[in-house]
Amino acid sequence: MKASATNLNQTQITDTLIDRCRKGDVRAFRELYNAYSGAMYNICLRMTNNVSDAEDTLQEAFIQVHRNIHKLENAGSVSAWIKRIVVNHCLNTLRKKKVYFEDPEVVEVEVEDGLDEEHFSWTVSAVKSAIETLPHGYRTVLNLYLFEDYSHKEIAEMLGISESTTKTQYMRAKEKVRQIVKQQNATR
Repeated sequence: MKASATNLNQTQITDTLIDRCRKGDVRAFRELYNAYSGAMYNICLRMTNNVSDAEDTLQEAFIQVHRNIHKLENAGSVSAWIKRIVVNHCLNTLRKKKVYFEDPEVVEVEVEDGLDEEHFSWTVSAVKSAIETLPHGYRTVLNLYLFEDYSHKEIAEMLGISESTTKTQYMRAKEKVRQIVKQQNATR
């Protein structure tokens, strides 16, 4: 009972905040920005892999949020709505940088059979570092699927590529992360 009362109270706060934003209340928009900018910045940084691009992308996305807050139909879905805007801006940033997604028929990735994962350590920093070194296409698909929880179908639609390409990019990204972490462990 307590959890549902908390959720109801949070929904009322969000509804009130969104209503204030729609009426042009600058403080309300600042509250909205403060509530969501941290998580959205993390998305931008993961996807662009560049602090400056992440900051610029975040600002552009929140400008769009501000301009379109009146289009938000359900204040309860504000987080998902903002996230979608942020992801779209990240993808636009990557497109401007001419990031492309390789056709699965063209690229070869070395797949190791019997990768002995027992003898190396999977630390958060090692995995994060490995993901940061992935080619943009691999990293984008991996981030959208693994961290942002989009389906391969949704990713394919967002990127204008086939679903099989997103699946292949994801599998290759995972394999590349394994290889990089293994190499990092070998050099220790």
